[in-house]
Amino acid sequence: MSSVSQPATPRARDVIEDFAVDGRGHFTSAEFRSELGVSDAAARQALSRLAAKGLIASPARGFYVIVPPGYKRVGCLPGDHFISDLMELRGIPYYVGLLSAAEHHGATHQRPQELQVVLKKNRPKIVCGGVRVVFVARRNFNAVPTETYNNPYSTTLVSTVEATAIDLVGYVNRSGGLDNVVTVLTELSELIVPRKLVAASKSAPILWSQRLGYLLEQVGAGDKARLLKKHVRRHARNLTKLMPSNDVEGAHQSDDWKLWVNARMEAEV
Repeated sequence: MSSVSQPATPRARDVIEDFAVDGRGHFTSAEFRSELGVSDAAARQALSRLAAKGLIASPARGFYVIVPPGYKRVGCLPGDHFISDLMELRGIPYYVGLLSAAEHHGATHQRPQELQVVLKKNRPKIVCGGVRVVFVARRNFNAVPTETYNNPYSTTLVSTVEATAIDLVGYVNRSGGLDNVVTVLTELSELIVPRKLVAASKSAPILWSQRLGYLLEQVGAGDKARLLKKHVRRHARNLTKLMPSNDVEGAHQSDDWKLWVNARMEAEV
């Protein structure tokens, strides 16, 4: 009697190559195990071998990215190539913000060393090879205007240029300090639409608008802050400080923005 041959189990490398052919840049451990048709333990061993060869990397537990040859030295896909898929898998709303958003909008004087992602609640950073993703918690998250852009594997959410400007001023310490914020605003200012700036400002405390409007005037973009100044005059009740951590001794006041100018600033060349 002749025996019936059983179909061969796919090789682990063939599975990830099939994923790549389908245009996928990521997969879950459960998907991999199902495609390979093996036990959990065997799948873990196969994934470990593939990672040791630099063919895949794991930015988060149970989530893997396929590392193309061009990124093998880095050891991972760029963060913006997988963050959308990872956040969707986890069910976490997000947007790419701060300096990472500014770079997307064309401010490239100082490229951020990490992908900055804004969430409703903070999370531990991701380290994947030479790639780092850091998270920033944002109040009134749902009100922040965003737009989409395409990367090779998915569509990513990023704060609009106006919302990015607001956030940079709100998170100065996360944005490289005041001088760097001024430099980035210089690069972004020509893209700002005044009415959209006012709309974006409503997602943040009024004191962020007070600081941003003053800084825009300092970089020669006072025309972009004209409507924002009217908004501040209507809603700002108190003087605030340009730099919250500095005292006001020796500072002068900006009456237009109800602001203690308690820091020197200089755009970086």
